[in-house]
Amino acid sequence: MAGSLKLYRTTGGNFVERGNTWFALPGAAGFEVLTRRDDLLPHLTGIISALTPTAAPDPHTWLAPIAEQEVWAAGVTYFRSRTARMQESEHNTAKHFYDLVYNAERPELFFKATPNRVVGPGGNVRIRQDSRWNVPEPELALLLTPTGKIVGYTVGNDVSSRDIEGENPLYLPQAKVYDRCCGLGPCILVQDDPLPDDTTIRLTIQRAGAVIFEGQTKLADMKRSLVSLVQYLFRDNVFPKGAILLTGTGIVPDAPMTLERGDESHINISGIGVLTNQVI
Repeated sequence: MAGSLKLYRTTGGNFVERGNTWFALPGAAGFEVLTRRDDLLPHLTGIISALTPTAAPDPHTWLAPIAEQEVWAAGVTYFRSRTARMQESEHNTAKHFYDLVYNAERPELFFKATPNRVVGPGGNVRIRQDSRWNVPEPELALLLTPTGKIVGYTVGNDVSSRDIEGENPLYLPQAKVYDRCCGLGPCILVQDDPLPDDTTIRLTIQRAGAVIFEGQTKLADMKRSLVSLVQYLFRDNVFPKGAILLTGTGIVPDAPMTLERGDESHINISGIGVLTNQVI
């Protein structure tokens, strides 16, 4: 993709991939500093222009592409998500809430994770021990600077306990926020141009090597714009270290499908890569 780079955080330092050429960033180029820059793309381009290409890092060393940012999330941004959350609700009044949110000007935004609750590519996400119905939610994630500028994109896995949220919408934090509740990776696609509407998001769930679910959507199916979600997130909120924003899911497995220990989820967003997580 022209005018873009991929930034990787690994156990051996930070790497940039341009096309199929890899560069190891110098030690001074800390991930937490880089990801706060509004000029991230030209800054990285300038750094690697003076570097000699190197071998690609072992994928087993890749870490979640997050430093000290909070992770937030948007809900009911796709019609499929609206329908699924109405179906999971046990109460007619609660079902009405999701329809109202889908059609409202103000989006649903909620806190999702601190960095210590996030796992990277190949990492183990968790399902709650007190939940019977758990699903991965494949989502495009935005890298936002402290000024609210979108400087990059990654793949997000918003693991959710549908039965807990369906019991009562006020239980949303418990359904969404817990240890290892979020996956991010494999990299940050750094570019200034918005992603095209035909960008596809695919989810595959495997159990004992067999595919038990497949689904896909595209950004064009999202009702809300990425810019508007960011604007609402930054209303009366300050993010001195930047933020990661998950933008909602358009792929929800039908009941009674639920994640089990040992399952693998593979989330592929065109132009970014594949995020694979195993369930524990």
